[in-house]
Amino acid sequence: MTTFGGGVPSLRVVAAGPEGTGDVLLELGIILLVLALLGRIAAKLGIPSIPLYLLAGLIMGEGGFIPINAGEEFLAVGAQIGVVLLLLLLGLEYSPQDLQTGLRTTWLAGLVDLVANGLPGLLLGLLLGWSVTASVLLAGVTYISSSGIIARLLDDFDRYTNRETPVILSLLVMEDIVMAVFLPIVAVMLVGASLLQGAVAAAIAIGIVAAAFFVSLRFSTHVSAAVHSHSRELLLLSVLGLTFLVAGLAEAAQVSAAVGAFLLGLTLSGQVADDVRDLMPPLRDVFGGIFFVFFGLTIDPRDLWPVLLPALALALVTALTKIGTGMWAARRVGIGPKGQWRTGVSLIPRGEFSIVIAGLGIAAGANPQLGPLAAAYVLILAIVGSLMMRFAAKVSPPMAWLRQASRT
Repeated sequence: MTTFGGGVPSLRVVAAGPEGTGDVLLELGIILLVLALLGRIAAKLGIPSIPLYLLAGLIMGEGGFIPINAGEEFLAVGAQIGVVLLLLLLGLEYSPQDLQTGLRTTWLAGLVDLVANGLPGLLLGLLLGWSVTASVLLAGVTYISSSGIIARLLDDFDRYTNRETPVILSLLVMEDIVMAVFLPIVAVMLVGASLLQGAVAAAIAIGIVAAAFFVSLRFSTHVSAAVHSHSRELLLLSVLGLTFLVAGLAEAAQVSAAVGAFLLGLTLSGQVADDVRDLMPPLRDVFGGIFFVFFGLTIDPRDLWPVLLPALALALVTALTKIGTGMWAARRVGIGPKGQWRTGVSLIPRGEFSIVIAGLGIAAGANPQLGPLAAAYVLILAIVGSLMMRFAAKVSPPMAWLRQASRT
């Protein structure tokens, strides 16, 4: 089964002939119609569509009831495009100055986030008798929230203008930047390279992210002017081309494609940003749906049962640590109890980066249980986190429960 993080798969279906192409188109048609149906059901029930998309992928994947095989490679590429578009539009919502201010005020919370949410994964791996490398990989799985899922839900619930949203975005960006350093170091650990090689890889990753951030701060107007066009077609082609180019270069340099797309979104400003925000959402939603289905397709349900209890325990602990981290970060910048609660709950979902990290470990043979445990863990928190974000405004924060209990 294809996994994220292994580069862009080759589209062998092109050479498969008319019959193979017909199978791919048939399966893609079924998947898109299933997504349309599930989206309508979710809208009627008043719940997010993402958990239903994830479960659909689980049902249609290997070991599921309706296995999808012919279009798997196309879906892998479509899923990567979905993540890139999700993060591009997320970056368009804020200026580089907004991000700079947010990072300056939340850097300490970002450090607490790393320790509080990475440590449980590391300790569980060591407790299960895994190697240090496999345990470090599990720490990465538990640490990183899903920028893709959270960005989609913030948009679905019209929460971009909420006061706590810049705190959420700042923490997500800090996590993505940590991943830009973490992934090269882990790759070096997996091949048994020296500490010096790991340090060099980390330095290169930091340099690339810093350079991209500098460009977004200093040359935003120039980049936007070069891309701008009064033709919707030319504007869309220009922005998509630039987005995929930046994302591909970032991936090739061992920096996440999602980080590259987000920084490009920050760089685009003015009329270009407004026009792209009007043009891109339908395309993002289609490929975003494919991403969540493909994530479910990568999971074999039969592998989940042996690791379900450890995954549930880890999910419970790290859901609480994410909530605590988010609430503390929001309180430090003067946000009220309800906003603190929404901040913490919004950080619960795990997704694309966790799968990337687990995929690295699977490919290197770090531990046979890493893949199923990570899959079960991510599926639990992707679904639970999405639902909690949906109902966060209707559920009183814990401080309100404590105050009410003290009065009674």
